[in-house]
Amino acid sequence: MENSSSSAQQQQQQQQQDSTLTTDTFFTYNSPHPIFATALSSSNQSLIAAVGSFLEDYNNKVEILTFNQDTQSFKAHPTLSFDHPYPPTKLMFNPTHHNNASATDPLFLASSGDYIRIWEIQHNNNSSNGCSSITQKSVLDNSKCSELCSPLTSFDWNPMEPRRIGTSSIDTTCTVWDVERGVVEMQLIAHDKEVHDIAWGESSVFASASADGSVRIFDLRDKEHSTIIYESGDSSPSTPLLRLAWNKQDLRYIAATLMDSSRVVVLDIRFPVMPVMELNRHRSSVNAIAWAPQSSRHICSAGDDSQALIWELPAVAGPSGVDPVLAYTAESEINQMQWSPLQPDWIAIAFASKLQLLKV
Repeated sequence: MENSSSSAQQQQQQQQQDSTLTTDTFFTYNSPHPIFATALSSSNQSLIAAVGSFLEDYNNKVEILTFNQDTQSFKAHPTLSFDHPYPPTKLMFNPTHHNNASATDPLFLASSGDYIRIWEIQHNNNSSNGCSSITQKSVLDNSKCSELCSPLTSFDWNPMEPRRIGTSSIDTTCTVWDVERGVVEMQLIAHDKEVHDIAWGESSVFASASADGSVRIFDLRDKEHSTIIYESGDSSPSTPLLRLAWNKQDLRYIAATLMDSSRVVVLDIRFPVMPVMELNRHRSSVNAIAWAPQSSRHICSAGDDSQALIWELPAVAGPSGVDPVLAYTAESEINQMQWSPLQPDWIAIAFASKLQLLKV
């Protein structure tokens, strides 16, 4: 009986391995600089990408690229590239551009580092990519009374209320900005240690992940309270949490990554404390996670094992865990990954000085 059981288990594992797909459709842009921050948007038949350099210097660069799906080629636009103070920790296009925007609607790009900066990309219908120039529209600075500022680790642009941007900082705070007025709507001490990431759920609700090992949820309508939905362990100190992603198709679920961990924990906000499942097929630290923009059951993760894995989450994880349904292996450790919000067949990954678009 033991041999039979072992044979059946091996057969099941082989079937799972056979069902794993590997994408061989990918396109590469070689940047003159190491890349970390990336962002994706769309315009007509082109994908628009922003990539930020990661140089140990004050002077860094953000490049604007377009990918033409008909010719399957990248095009860099030097007139749209700009200098950036310090390496940008995150880049993100305005969500209204994803939400059925017209061709004449402005395209904005936000970047974080020492401050949040908003950049406006001007339209030009005579241009091959529909864009002609980029200008800095505003700098969101909450430290005007001091020359010092606490670096921003991340931010999220609210897709339901695009006038709001939430930021996370190493000074333990989260700040909600009114982008249109350029003023702080709310700032709070969110955690006991550095806050590494922030993600919006509903229009007035956001979650944050911190070096104190917790994921907390805040509601702007009740600023005095927060809900801890996960803590990384009973040990002291707890393992820091680095990345956070809220499932926009099913707001019950949040995914998070831990420092120096190959696991992705999936949380159900209705049942705090224990993850509903863990994704643990990476062989090294996970650096980036993103839910599919069109599906509540699919999520992508990427990490130091040079792999980007797409998972289809079951209703209940089996005893052997969850296997990815698609795997892609890059040339080196993947630092960043973005899932195109408007054209979900495309995922962008960044490693070394390369940006790759994967057709999934």
